[in-house]
Amino acid sequence: MEQQDLNKRLLLALALSFMVFVGYSYFFPVKELTPTQTQKVQTTQEHATPNVTQTQNIAPTTNDSNTMTKAPVEKALPTIATIRSTNFIMTIDELGRISQMELLEKKYQTEEGEHLKMLSPTAVKPLEVRFSDVKLNEEAFKTPYTNSGASTLDVANAAQTLTLTQTLSGVKVTKKITVKPTGEYEVDISLSNDLPYFVTPGHRPVADNSRYMLVRGALIKGSDNIITTIQDGDAEGVEKFQHAKIASAFDRYVASMFFDFNKGLNVSIIKEANGDPLIFVEGAQNLYLHAYIGAKNYEVLKSINPELTDAIEFGFFTFLSKPFYKVLLWIHAHIGNWGWAIIIFTLLVKLILFPLSYKGMMSMQKLKDLAPKMKEIKEKYKGDPAKMNAQMMAMYKKHGANPMGGCLPMILQIPVFFALYRVLLNAVELEGAPWILWIDNLAQMDPYYVLPILMGASMWFQQRITPTTMQDPLQEKIFKFFPVLMTVFFIYFPAGLVLYWLVNNLFTIAQQYFINHMYAKHKAAAALTDKTKKD
Repeated sequence: MEQQDLNKRLLLALALSFMVFVGYSYFFPVKELTPTQTQKVQTTQEHATPNVTQTQNIAPTTNDSNTMTKAPVEKALPTIATIRSTNFIMTIDELGRISQMELLEKKYQTEEGEHLKMLSPTAVKPLEVRFSDVKLNEEAFKTPYTNSGASTLDVANAAQTLTLTQTLSGVKVTKKITVKPTGEYEVDISLSNDLPYFVTPGHRPVADNSRYMLVRGALIKGSDNIITTIQDGDAEGVEKFQHAKIASAFDRYVASMFFDFNKGLNVSIIKEANGDPLIFVEGAQNLYLHAYIGAKNYEVLKSINPELTDAIEFGFFTFLSKPFYKVLLWIHAHIGNWGWAIIIFTLLVKLILFPLSYKGMMSMQKLKDLAPKMKEIKEKYKGDPAKMNAQMMAMYKKHGANPMGGCLPMILQIPVFFALYRVLLNAVELEGAPWILWIDNLAQMDPYYVLPILMGASMWFQQRITPTTMQDPLQEKIFKFFPVLMTVFFIYFPAGLVLYWLVNNLFTIAQQYFINHMYAKHKAAAALTDKTKKD
């Protein structure tokens, strides 16, 4: 196979992978349940409690629907405490749960200008307690907590503690919730009698309804430091983790999580009716939990505990996305603008790959010049493939051309692109981040389509100046249509991602011009050498 044809096919594979990876999810998104539908589904499962014995480390299970106990599901229960900070308002309902977390920063506002509310009215709430004893659990969901302190707390400058109590038949439950200005909080749960129960960070937040293929669900960092992600719809209901360090229910930009980097947490996953994971942590008579609810901001999580930044998940390409993310954070810390940080990062990637790109592009130039001779060999030995291949390889060796030379840079671009795609799609720092003039949010599409059109034009121009020997008319037509196809897809993509692709194209064009110039000098020098030898 000719090297140019292979390169084109690799680009075709990239484009097709791109369409499968992100295109289908955008144009055919998973249908989200409406609040009414969600309430119907969750009535029998989200507040249900299994019939669990008191055997140590036995976790909730939803395998037998007959053992479920229904609990009331309401859009909102009465609020018994409101906690305010500079960037959020947290409300506690009469069941001692975080009923809502409202983010006050402007960049999280909805299109209607309302503050972002992280929690669905009908979903399981953070700090919900479920007892293993069915009758006791039924009573617990009918018995409100009482607040012994103020109903409104201001934690903007310092942490404040809220004390709640619930008196049930044979047991008294006390929850002390200490909330800090960042959204970090600590929970001290104590029971008058030692009874088995579980507590949850809640169903994952529902703060983003975009069509993009996002990673949502539950993240568990185990005692062995292995991170397990259970995406919505993929829960099996039997997952258990002993002494886990982090248990996070997360959405695109936000999360509700428990963490313990010393003793760890005994975590179980319940499979909800729609296949979503629901995290539960095994309780104790005296249970102390570290927790956080809010945006997955790297610096905020790092300030709480550097290890907590592992809760920022990028899906399958995390092994590449995470170092890319850290490099972008470092660049941004020095220049203060995410748009320019993306441009500088793109330049760094191109510089790192340049030696490989240089060799590949030089091979393409040589193969272009050898195209007539390649055609002659194919015609001469078309009935003898073995001899044809031998003659081809001899010609490549004589002229120093490598038919596979341009493949590696193409192959490397695929994981780089998808890894960066995940970063630019999931990094909360890009939400509300402006670049220049009309781009006031790199996490949203370009409102005037300027970047996608420029990206398509640059791709078209790049094709024109790239040497090719493609002889299949159908392949050539399909390949020439790529810029139009990619422009259509990129119109709806976050401006930060389109900016990366545009800048990558521009740098590639500059590289191609440089290679063309260097190859012209190489040919001139080779011609001069041949002339000297003949003379």
